[in-house]
Amino acid sequence: MHDPYKALYIHVPFCKQRCRYCDFATQAAPAGSPLFDEYTARMLMDIRKASRDGMLGSIETVYIGGGTPSYLGHARLTEILYMLSLSMRLTTDVECSMEANPESLTDRMVKDIFALGVNRLSIGVQSFDDEVLGKLGRIHDAAAARRAVETAHERFDNVSVDLMCGVPGQTRESFRSSVRQAIDLDVSHVSVYPLTIEPGTPFYGLVAKGRMDDIDPDAQARQMEDAESLLREAGFERYEVASYAKPGFACRHNKAYWTGIPYLGLGPSVVTMTQNAERRMRKQDGQVIDDLDVKQMRVEDIMLGMRMSEGVSDGKVAWAAEVAPELPSVLRRLEENGLVMRGPGRWMPTERGWICGNDLYEPIFELAP
Repeated sequence: MHDPYKALYIHVPFCKQRCRYCDFATQAAPAGSPLFDEYTARMLMDIRKASRDGMLGSIETVYIGGGTPSYLGHARLTEILYMLSLSMRLTTDVECSMEANPESLTDRMVKDIFALGVNRLSIGVQSFDDEVLGKLGRIHDAAAARRAVETAHERFDNVSVDLMCGVPGQTRESFRSSVRQAIDLDVSHVSVYPLTIEPGTPFYGLVAKGRMDDIDPDAQARQMEDAESLLREAGFERYEVASYAKPGFACRHNKAYWTGIPYLGLGPSVVTMTQNAERRMRKQDGQVIDDLDVKQMRVEDIMLGMRMSEGVSDGKVAWAAEVAPELPSVLRRLEENGLVMRGPGRWMPTERGWICGNDLYEPIFELAP
């Protein structure tokens, strides 16, 4: 037996066009592709089965991500949400997030998904600079991004935008302007993702051929520091390494991933995490990809906790040190290196620790690889 699932992720694997940096499990498909109906029929069955198997009874957060869920279309989305509302307690107490891109978010969609239980909308903006959007391969422009946020506000109080920093050729002022525009649009949450260039993506090929500059880590770090400064000044709190929220608007689903809460994934290429007191297991497409024993599980909780601004409590450290007694000395060494700091009854990451993430996470991970 395992602990009940508290978080549900539903993956929509379609986009109108793959971005040049994307290595996610998505595929470009023409609007109205028969693949959309096949996916929707399968998802309806998967939701029914999960409900029959008792997997949805304790769900507290739902996240519909992609790909581009809004590209699936109004009718299919409402089918999925209606089935979800029949299969679990999709009340106002359940945080239900959905991702959308500006080019496929409509006024009607906003009204209907809100009526069916979605209460948090995350919009993939990436930049409010048309030149940067073109380089990334996005198919919307800055004006469409602004309209999408304004449309979302017709129903949603909880609107998030994604921004990307460290894009080759992106100036510091361009990035700062995008952050300021997000603030001016009165969003409640901003995620700031530093660009990574992954093998197999168009960006990787361009860098390998010398046709595009590689990422400048110093410029990327400066932009992350700019985001912190501008957002904090505007009343946002950084609650996770890449996420900022106004008070009361931190994404509970995001936090579930970093605090060891069991989660269920539905859709192609999703990961499900089950656990009990003795073991944690992750499966993808039915195959075990990660199987942790007690020591690995507790050490992982400390490592993931360091992604959060609140860090980990002394009690959590003592719990992990029962099976990894070297942990307190590792944390003290990280403190000496300026990567973590002591707070009242807790260990917390520093700004330098977040920017130099590998230097922070690897010494903890190595306690139980």
